[in-house]
Order: sequence, then C-alpha cells, then structure tokens
Amino acid sequence: MVHALLPLPAFTPPGGHPRPVRAFVPPGPPRRRPLLLLFDGQNVFGDEGSHAGGWYAHEAVLGLGERTFERPIVVGIDNGGMRRMDELGTHADRFLAGIAEDLVPRLRARFDVSSLVIGGASLGGLAALQAWLTLPMFDSALVMSPSLWYGRRALLRNVEHVPLRRTGRLYVDAGARERGRMFADAELLCARLAGRGLGEDRLLWRPDRRGAHHERHWRRRLPKALRFLFRRSRSQKNRLRHQLNK
Repeated sequence: MVHALLPLPAFTPPGGHPRPVRAFVPPGPPRRRPLLLLFDGQNVFGDEGSHAGGWYAHEAVLGLGERTFERPIVVGIDNGGMRRMDELGTHADRFLAGIAEDLVPRLRARFDVSSLVIGGASLGGLAALQAWLTLPMFDSALVMSPSLWYGRRALLRNVEHVPLRRTGRLYVDAGARERGRMFADAELLCARLAGRGLGEDRLLWRPDRRGAHHERHWRRRLPKALRFLFRRSRSQKNRLRHQLNK
C-alpha cells in the first residue's frame, strides 16, 4: 500500500545547509495528535534514499489500534550527510536549539499537536536522549542504540545529575550484537534512570539479544517502541469511548 508523504519547508540548522523535512499524517478527519520527530529522515519511511533500507514508520503507525493507541504524525528530518556526526554529536546542543527555535514552532503552526516525541538511532538516539533530558518541550523520547560512547560518555555520566521530569516516557533499546559497549552502556543508562525513580510505566529498556547496529533491526523494533510511547492512558480511553458512543 502506498501512503503519501507531505513535503514540508526545509529546515536549516545553525551553521548548516537546508535539508528536506517530510511528514506522514495518519488518515482520518483532522484532529489533535501527538507528533513524532525523527532524525535521519532518509531512513524513516521507505527504502528510497536510504543507504540500508527504511524503517517504514508510516506503516508501523497504521498498525496501532486506535482504541488502545494514539496514532502520531511522523516527521522525518534528513541528516546533514558528512556533517551528521558534527550535528548530532559534537554540536548537538546547537542543532537541537535550531529545532526547538525554528522547526518546532513551524510544526505546531501547521499541525494540531497534543505532545512532542523525539527519536532516532545511533547518534540520532543520543541526540534524542539529550533533547529529552534538556528541552522540556519534548514530552517523550524514542532512543534506539544510542551512541553513548560519544564525547567520552559524557551524557551517560551526566544523566545521574540532570533534573528528571515528572511526566513523559522514555524508550531505550540496544542489540547484543552491536560493537563495543553499545549494549552495556544502554543497559547502564536505564539502570541509572531507574535508580533515580523512573518507573516501568515511564521507562522501557528493551534488550535485543539478536540485534545488530543496522536499520533493519531498528525497523523491526519500532512497532513495540510506538506501542509503549503512544498507548492511551485510562482517561484517554474513557474519553475516546465516550466520543464513539455519541
């Protein structure tokens, strides 16, 4: 099945070049929805433009049953190519500031957004984690195989000291077949957050014993991540039931 993607005005990060931004809006009458903002937009949807195959996030969203889950709008921001490591790693704070100050206001003006979720994999996962920890506008985060080794593991160390929000959800995963300390560091991250009081209702650590550092594994794990991040609360289910019974 072919699902149309909506091209949006390009995003130009501070010190960078313009890059495409595309959105998938679930079918149905216009209504207030959460918005999932994903890094490495070349890999978010189909295989075209991806070096290793797409996540098919739009299809994963359509697989969410609407009585139990909210179907989010999905927005993919293409990476900067050779500048990717600089943007999502060394100068992630500057890149995230550009998203917060420029892109997010434009998205809120274009769509009726109920909440913002940010996500990515590898360096994108690291940047998503940083955004969730430091920018209150992001309610929840999807963090796949985060490159916690980057910057001499600074974010992993700082997570014990940064103030934690009282609401929102955090999904973290990693594969046991990934190189180096990727798996061990992600596991340690979640242990530290759990030790600081982030309970199972808000934190999901998903170890993947057969997972490697590859797009096809992130695609495989995406549906469960969405089910955790976008499941309706009891009050939301009651409101939906009331609306359907009108």
